[in-house]
Amino acid sequence: MTSSHGAFLWHELMTSDPAAARTFYANVMGWTVEPSPVPGMDYWMFKAGPAPVCGLMSVPEDAKAAGARPMWVGYVGVDDVDQATKKAETLGGTVFRQPHDIPNVGRFSIIGDPDGTMIALFKFAGHMPFEPPPQGATGHVGWNELYAHDWPTAFAFYSEMFGWRKDQAIDMGPMGTYQLYAHGEHAIGGMMSRPPHIPTTRWIYYVNVENIDSAIARTTAGGGQILHGPVEVPGGSWIAQALDPQGAMFAMVGPKS
Repeated sequence: MTSSHGAFLWHELMTSDPAAARTFYANVMGWTVEPSPVPGMDYWMFKAGPAPVCGLMSVPEDAKAAGARPMWVGYVGVDDVDQATKKAETLGGTVFRQPHDIPNVGRFSIIGDPDGTMIALFKFAGHMPFEPPPQGATGHVGWNELYAHDWPTAFAFYSEMFGWRKDQAIDMGPMGTYQLYAHGEHAIGGMMSRPPHIPTTRWIYYVNVENIDSAIARTTAGGGQILHGPVEVPGGSWIAQALDPQGAMFAMVGPKS
């Protein structure tokens, strides 16, 4: 098993207005934007300094016809996309898109866990083209959070799929347990049963920002909406969850003024 199996390798925004989203996230996160080097793809890459961070594309027409709305999707590395896609089905998941090649880039599929929560499987065609950033690097996704119907059931699925293991469990009082999960040496995210302010099961991805108050101000100035926060979390960082102007949910984590 490779070290990339079970790691989040990429994050991608599917949106109804790519041009507006490019402007919004560039202002909020300080990202630069470049068109995809893959010929024939209407795809954009956000970068933090010289490093690629995540991608941007329109919601595909078939997904739009099925009711898909603007959203962020995480891509998790697997050793074999076809085998992992079949395994997801045997574990009670759903296949939204069968395995597909991106020429000279890699192979991917899009699945749903037993709750129907979407996540992508990915394997690079060759060696990983960029080094994973250090934890906490500004402008990069630093935390991957799942709100499930029942987090122990969800954890059983993802641990079987990706080899994730339980890390610290945090008692959230009436909200239940917040279970951190790890890949390799470090915790890479957390999961919990869905709280009342989250209307559906979903993944939420947290971008590391230099200052949470400044990032919130840029979000609202750009037409975004703060849904939750700022709230202090264990370790002294602060988080905020938000909607971008097209309705995709995202989150930020960083120090406070």
